[in-house]
Amino acid sequence: MEMKKRINLELRNRKPSEVRELVLDNCRSDDGKITGLTADFENLEFLSMINVNLLSVSNLPKLNKLRKLELSDNRISGGLEALAEKCPSLTHLNLSGNKIKDLSTLDPLKKLPNLNSVDLFNCEVTMLMDYRESVLELLPQLTYLDGFDADDQEAPDSDPEGLDDDLDDEDEDEDGEEDEDDEEEEDCDDDGVVDEGLDEEEDDDEGAEEEEDDDDEDEDDDDSEDEEVDDAAPGQKRKRDVEDDGEEEEDDEES
Repeated sequence: MEMKKRINLELRNRKPSEVRELVLDNCRSDDGKITGLTADFENLEFLSMINVNLLSVSNLPKLNKLRKLELSDNRISGGLEALAEKCPSLTHLNLSGNKIKDLSTLDPLKKLPNLNSVDLFNCEVTMLMDYRESVLELLPQLTYLDGFDADDQEAPDSDPEGLDDDLDDEDEDEDGEEDEDDEEEEDCDDDGVVDEGLDEEEDDDEGAEEEEDDDDEDEDDDDSEDEEVDDAAPGQKRKRDVEDDGEEEEDDEES
């Protein structure tokens, strides 16, 4: 993808002035130059153009707030004066994997007073005798060269002055708002489940009570039937006794 199209894609309906971080890694630069990036990105603090086939940074726009610049795996061999002129606030510069051969190529970086860290891994300049001592002497404002200070102590964090932490905080705030919304929805769902459970329990209790009432009614009906049978039995007996007495009287008359 061409660099200009990639920039438009990364905007995501934002204005250039609203962008603080811009990643253009692995896109294609035209003739080895930066295209599509303008001074409208006035609040840009982090810019990454790794492996975009850059030959020069001469047409980099004025980015007064840019603090971290990733240019590794390109073909830059010089022209670093543009960085000193257009990125005065730069604190971290990664030039690893470029075509930098001589210490003199780094000389323009003296004009960046806030420059704290420079990476030159896999550049030919690192093969020079006393490379580290020479670079740290040339650029006394540096604290870290290739991730280590003058005492070979590793940099605690590659982020210049917590830039990435600030960007992460913004992402966490957005994620936090989304999590709160999700929790509210879950609470609503839980309440619904509880209410449904209570309704089902109440229905079960009512059903059990109705069954008990039906059983009681059945028992009452059985008792009534038993009483009717008992009442009917004596009546039938008396009727048989009367009939027997009538037969005896007839016998007496015939006698």
